[in-house]
Amino acid sequence: MAITAQDVNRLRQETGAGMMDCKKALTEANGDFEAAKDILRKQGQKIASKRADNVTSEGIVLTQVSADGSNGTVVAVACETEPVSKVEDFRNLAQAVLQAAVSSKAASKEDLLATPQADGRPLQDHITDLMGKIGEKIDVVAYETVSAEKVVAYNHSNGKLGVLVGLKNTGGNDVEEVGKDVAMQIAAMKPIALDKDGVDAATIEREIEIGKEQARAEGKPEAMLEKIAQGKLNKFYKENTLLNQEFVKDSSLSIAQLLDKTSKGMTVSEFKRVAIG
Repeated sequence: MAITAQDVNRLRQETGAGMMDCKKALTEANGDFEAAKDILRKQGQKIASKRADNVTSEGIVLTQVSADGSNGTVVAVACETEPVSKVEDFRNLAQAVLQAAVSSKAASKEDLLATPQADGRPLQDHITDLMGKIGEKIDVVAYETVSAEKVVAYNHSNGKLGVLVGLKNTGGNDVEEVGKDVAMQIAAMKPIALDKDGVDAATIEREIEIGKEQARAEGKPEAMLEKIAQGKLNKFYKENTLLNQEFVKDSSLSIAQLLDKTSKGMTVSEFKRVAIG
């Protein structure tokens, strides 16, 4: 049957696929719209399979905090190239991923990708559809949540880094500004844990061994190596755990001291730092 421009445009409006792809799908399906949609979806599945091992180092990180400030969500949706990360369809998809995460409160990334959308199809199908349209791998590379007395979010200006920080013992004070400062600290200084108790045993063991080797190379006596390594470990904690880090805006204060000074007893309950690339 003859495929008209109106037919092609209708399929394009319903699927978002390119004009030529729509025309080709309609022709192959002999004008059957549902069959043409299936053809376009299979095209996306083929691209997803073909590009499964491709690196996704571009994309966008989005955050959202609930109206009452007690829950935060961060998602990272990645693609292969920077131009695609700026395309409206890609950004709309990223927003859909964020809203699906917020509304579903999915327990995991896998659950999030299985979340039904308005048309009844899972979120992953919509991601696959867009892969068919743009010809690149698209992936939800991170999904994190934070629940706390007060959650503050920060998005870096490049759009590829987002932070959620949960505060407790705020005393009912307005702590948005200091929360933003702490979130920016996390973005810049990349702490590996909240405090030394959050550092895993393997990392501690590695740092102790590095400290011993450094001291040994400097000619220090074997009997002193353990003590020297412990001193270096304490320095590692100060540089790499959030509450012990120096505040970047005022090196006379640690983050723990900054929070306590703002509101007596206030501290960070947890944080999430998500970056692409």
